[in-house]
Amino acid sequence: MEVNHPALATTWVDYFHSNIRPYFYLVRADKPTGILLMFYPCAWSVTMTCYALSASMTTVWTYFGFFFLVSLVFRCAGCVVNDMLDKDFDTATSRTRTRPLAAALGVWLFMQLNEYSTNLGLSYMSFLVLYPVMKRITNWPQVVLGICSNWGILLGAASVAGAVDWNVYIPLYMGAACWIFQSDTVYARQDMDDDIRNGLHSTAIIFGSRIRPILLTFAFVACSFVAYAGILNGHSFPYFIGVALGALHVVRFLARVDLDNKESCNASLRNNAWFGFWVWAGALADYILKMQS
Repeated sequence: MEVNHPALATTWVDYFHSNIRPYFYLVRADKPTGILLMFYPCAWSVTMTCYALSASMTTVWTYFGFFFLVSLVFRCAGCVVNDMLDKDFDTATSRTRTRPLAAALGVWLFMQLNEYSTNLGLSYMSFLVLYPVMKRITNWPQVVLGICSNWGILLGAASVAGAVDWNVYIPLYMGAACWIFQSDTVYARQDMDDDIRNGLHSTAIIFGSRIRPILLTFAFVACSFVAYAGILNGHSFPYFIGVALGALHVVRFLARVDLDNKESCNASLRNNAWFGFWVWAGALADYILKMQS
């Protein structure tokens, strides 16, 4: 049985003039969690690379600021591209019916980095259109989203070090991909009825009644890869405490989420963002401890 969505809640965006408001909604300014989900993997790799190189605190915070801005810009760009491709489906989907459409994209930020990082960053542009396209042709679009959303892990390491230590950052990348995969699969449950009716695909549909144990498995794999990356990078106990706290939060959420309730599934991104925060907090605490010793 389908559940009706509640009316849109009033947000801080509604205090702006009606002529400006659509642009804020276009880039999901009222839902900053998406920005954090892109920023945290960048912050992980920046912190871990600075830890390995014993880089200065100034370097750490400079790149934090830079990648927060990058996350903001490309979250906005991704939303625009997604809306351009999904405009017909959005009008047929109850949750997205009110989304406006416009076009804006900026890539100049990448030009501020070293050549290796610039090329790596620009190569990400081709991934922007993959996720909305994959919803039409595969049952596994969340896998594509996991791959696309975490390019910042490689870019963060390359920006600080001038190259990527693939032995460390491929496991970290895989862990982040599994994290985003399980998060977006829960999130997609709220649109499952509409997606089936519109002929779109998602792992939320194909997992069916087995979804909870499958997602717990992906959460375990995500935490294992992230912890393994920490081992390879030579981290000490603060990092692994952060990973453990993040793992506890994800497991607790997956155990308690009502997968048949749209509001509960809608909270998936916000809840899963805490995993990203705790890993970052652990890595940052470890870096600070090392720099003070």
